[in-house]
Amino acid sequence: MLFSFAVIFLAGLGAGALFQMMKLPRVIGMLAAGIVVGPFALGLLDDKVLSVSSELRQTALIIILIKAGLALELSDLKKVGRSAVMMSFLPACFEMSGYMVFAPMLLGTSRIESALMGAVLSAVSPAVVVPRMVSLIEKNRGTEKGVPQMILAGASCDDVFVLVLFSTFLTMAQGGKAELSGLINIPVSIVLGLMIGGISGFLVYGLFEVAFRHGKKIRSSMKLIIMLSAAFLLMTLESSVKPYVAVSGLLAVIAMACVIKKKSNVEVSNRLSEKFGKIWIAAEVILFVMVGAAVDIRYTLSAGVSAVCMIFIALIFRALGVVICMAGTKLNFKERLFCVIAYLPKATVQAAIGSVPLAAGLACGKAVLSVAVLGIILTAPLGAIGIDMSCEKLLTDDRKS
Repeated sequence: MLFSFAVIFLAGLGAGALFQMMKLPRVIGMLAAGIVVGPFALGLLDDKVLSVSSELRQTALIIILIKAGLALELSDLKKVGRSAVMMSFLPACFEMSGYMVFAPMLLGTSRIESALMGAVLSAVSPAVVVPRMVSLIEKNRGTEKGVPQMILAGASCDDVFVLVLFSTFLTMAQGGKAELSGLINIPVSIVLGLMIGGISGFLVYGLFEVAFRHGKKIRSSMKLIIMLSAAFLLMTLESSVKPYVAVSGLLAVIAMACVIKKKSNVEVSNRLSEKFGKIWIAAEVILFVMVGAAVDIRYTLSAGVSAVCMIFIALIFRALGVVICMAGTKLNFKERLFCVIAYLPKATVQAAIGSVPLAAGLACGKAVLSVAVLGIILTAPLGAIGIDMSCEKLLTDDRKS
């Protein structure tokens, strides 16, 4: 197990540095390293590490979501509230529509199988998008009009919407009947996630305040551990109550961090953000190497040109959905173009659920997994490079205004 972690960090950091030298995003190198050292290539990772891969990825994602909450200004988010809400579901709906229309022609799948494939592929990757939006917020680039805040909020809700639809389409593909009550879980999950996260934020901040008033100052490192523990409990709560009610753990984590930021003074929240930024250095490597390790590269060979065409046709549909979300806003052409680019990458969700239809014994399982793997390989680099190369050209530096 220790050897596996050494491989993860050394290969991930090395590949990340190499890609950075080539003026490419580090995360692409980490993804590539994960694919190479993973079980479907060199097989250098211990089975014990692979068995907790999803938990490791989730932990890393929690860290960056807390940092996102500590960077998010709610007042800025209000400026683009309507668009942020629309971004959480409309682009995914358009992309799924693209699969439902064209996948039967290009890939020979049925309508319901195409819908299932669309549900797997239409989730944007918070692992790729959120760290970049946090970085833009910290640099005050595009924040005056709330562009990174809107994308950050939309990408966090997008996964909730897509995963509910995925479970619905999976039931239908297995011959069961879809229950409309499942769709009610989407708004319930979002609202409960925000409420529970907000309450948790008040409780954690209250703990810090009580300790301070009694002359027991809690160090920032200790606050980090407490906040991480609270976030783990929120994610555990999501799993525990899942049979009874839907709760978005990811939104709860962001909401908790937002409340703590709002209640704390600027110096405290900045110190906490800096602390989470430091542990993100290690968490980022674990996240992207483990995502890469979950990618079964063998399925790219069977995907073919039709699958590549299908992915890019669906991305055009997705881009149209993003453009519609921007209607009526004060964003100019460049800012709208940036939103389209930022909503391209897929990785985390596809790595997590891409193999589920195949494991369920569905006839379309291999096709879904092949397109999911290809989607990660094509769109994660495309989105990451696009965001990194276009942000300075398309978004204004609000520090100069």
